[in-house]
Amino acid sequence: MAMPDLLRTWSLILVILAIIVSGATTVPAQQAVAPVTIRAAQVIDGRGGVQRNVVVTVRGSKIERVAPAAGKVSYDLGSMTLLPGFIDTHVHIGWHFDTNGRWVDGGEAPDQAALYGAENAYVTLMAGFTTVQSVGAPSDKPLRDAIARGVLPGPRILTSLDQMTDAQLTPQQLREYVRKKKSEGADLIKIFASLSIREGGTPTLSQEQLDAVCGEARAQGLRAMIHAQSAESMIRAARARCTAVEHGVLATEEALTALAQNGVWFDPNIGLNFPNYFENKPRFLGLGNYTEEGFAAMEKAHALGGPMFAMALRTPGLKMVMGTDANAGAHGQNARETIERVRIGQKPMDALIDLTSRGAESMNLQNTIGAIVPALEADLVAVEGDPLMDIAALQRVRFVMKAGKVYKR
Repeated sequence: MAMPDLLRTWSLILVILAIIVSGATTVPAQQAVAPVTIRAAQVIDGRGGVQRNVVVTVRGSKIERVAPAAGKVSYDLGSMTLLPGFIDTHVHIGWHFDTNGRWVDGGEAPDQAALYGAENAYVTLMAGFTTVQSVGAPSDKPLRDAIARGVLPGPRILTSLDQMTDAQLTPQQLREYVRKKKSEGADLIKIFASLSIREGGTPTLSQEQLDAVCGEARAQGLRAMIHAQSAESMIRAARARCTAVEHGVLATEEALTALAQNGVWFDPNIGLNFPNYFENKPRFLGLGNYTEEGFAAMEKAHALGGPMFAMALRTPGLKMVMGTDANAGAHGQNARETIERVRIGQKPMDALIDLTSRGAESMNLQNTIGAIVPALEADLVAVEGDPLMDIAALQRVRFVMKAGKVYKR
């Protein structure tokens, strides 16, 4: 390893160690079995319920009880609002800017990339996101596993380990790809069924190809997330009964209805993805398809995002989740997606449910996370203010607990 790379690696290691020592307050092991009590002026449970002046009792990693406030508590959150840990169903946790301020999405050793990912994971957790789905890169795996072991502070990570972008694969090759990813430890499969919006967003996979890959994913017990910008690619994914469709900026009523009728989750990524690119344009420009033409295409797509999302809100039975497609520069700002959705017209409570319990359900984790109810994991976030009245309160995170451990207070 070259000396500059070695120095950067050790610098990152020192940053992470400092984060662990000074930034993360965890429940000591000898007290792990003792109950921890948290009082809040308001609890929004993630499933549409609201309670006032409540104490949540946590034992170990689980929520044990939710009851009216009484007696002394371990943490008194005063006038804050307590919510379930936030869930972002679409991030790229390892994507980052290098020491020259330029975008890096690959080409590094997985352990080097994982160090940058650890930084991104920490700021994401501090923003209240206790679970993310990273789709995906090989470096996600060591980061996912280190966080799960408790070695690093960060959100629990589910990952596809890769993104399948090769439209030339046959149906049989696509089935083999799914089986390979499962053997490598992937939590889901990520498939491109259309080009990037910077390249027009046209379909790339046939109905036969999507039927094969999504069918094999179901057979292997994996979920299939589909990148689909165009209406036709969305419709094909719906017919193939894939698990979720991302983006859909060129969606039509027919495409959104097809998703709803086939029970496919929709994640439009309208509030953070494009603005982050525009805010960091010099860091991306000239790399891959991040050309002036590509940015012009994104500007046009961004203008379509609001009307498309409003149309999605009017689509009966359409299941939506909150995902950001967080790239370099966006980690820790994930709540901007929800804020933008409410600005466009989504009801705040519906937006909060998408951010919590619906996200959990879309990942088959509804019996583990996503709500403040007994027996679920104690993923709890407190914000200053009331997000039902001011959705921007989601950016004022003052308390974070994940699986019973307090990381911010």
